Amino acid sequence: MARGADQRPDQTARPRRSAAPNGGIGVALIDGVPLFREGLSALVMRTAGLRWIGAADSPSVAMQMCERLRPNVVLVDSGLDPRNQLSRMLVGSDTDLAVILLVRDSHRNTQYVANGIAAGVAGVLLRSSEPPQIVDAIRAVYDRRRHIDPALTSMVTAPGARTPHNNTNGDGLRPLSQREYQVLHLIADGLENQAIAKILYVSVETVRTHVKSILRKLAARDRTHAVAVAFRSGVLVAPRDMSHAEQSPHRVVAHVRAGNRG
Repeated sequence: MARGADQRPDQTARPRRSAAPNGGIGVALIDGVPLFREGLSALVMRTAGLRWIGAADSPSVAMQMCERLRPNVVLVDSGLDPRNQLSRMLVGSDTDLAVILLVRDSHRNTQYVANGIAAGVAGVLLRSSEPPQIVDAIRAVYDRRRHIDPALTSMVTAPGARTPHNNTNGDGLRPLSQREYQVLHLIADGLENQAIAKILYVSVETVRTHVKSILRKLAARDRTHAVAVAFRSGVLVAPRDMSHAEQSPHRVVAHVRAGNRG
C-alpha cells in the first residue's frame, strides 16, 4: 500500500442512503491484507456506479472509519471477525449500512455462516470470489439488502444450522457495546483510563464505567485478564504481522480520492 494513500477521513464525506448517491454506492473494506485492500479499491474505482470510500486494517479502526465516512456497503474479512462481534456492532451502529461478510476457507462452515446472518449481515460471500461476483454482491445488498453466495446457500438452509441467541456469542460471553469494544482495544494497546478518555472525548469516570462493564461481560478479574479472555474468545484479533502491530490503532487507512468527497 502506498504510504501517500493513507489519509485521515474527510469529515464532510457523510452521504445518506436512499437511492444510490450521485457519486455511486459508497464501498468500504475491513481487511488485514494490504494487497486485498489495494485490489478491491482498484476494482471499485474502475466500476461504474460504485465509489471507493476507504479501508481499515483492524476492527477498532473500522468503527472509526464507518462513523466518519459513512459508507453504504462495507465488506468485512471473516479473519478479522471470527466471532461476528464486529459485524454485529457495525449493523447495530448504523441500520442503513449493508454489511457483506467475506468468508475465508477456514470459516466456511454452517455455524459461522449462520452466526453471521444472525448478527445482521446483509450478505455472505466467499473471500476468494471473482471480481464480477464481488460487484454483483455489493449491488445486491444495496438494492435488496440480501445476497448469499450460491456456494454458501446450502449452509444457510442446512437443517443443522443453529442460530445463536443475540445476547451471547459462542463462548456464552455477553457482547460488548460499540464503545466498550473501543475501550477494550485501547486497553489492549496498553493505554490507561486517562489516555483513553482523551482519545474518546469522554470523562475518566465514564471510562471506568465502561471498564467495569467489560470486566463483568467477559467474566474477567482485571484489565489484563479481560484482554486475555478477549483474544482467546475471538472478541479481539491479534495483528497479523509486526508491521501491522506497530501501526497506531487510531490511524484510519482510508484511500479517499479528492473526487470522491462531498
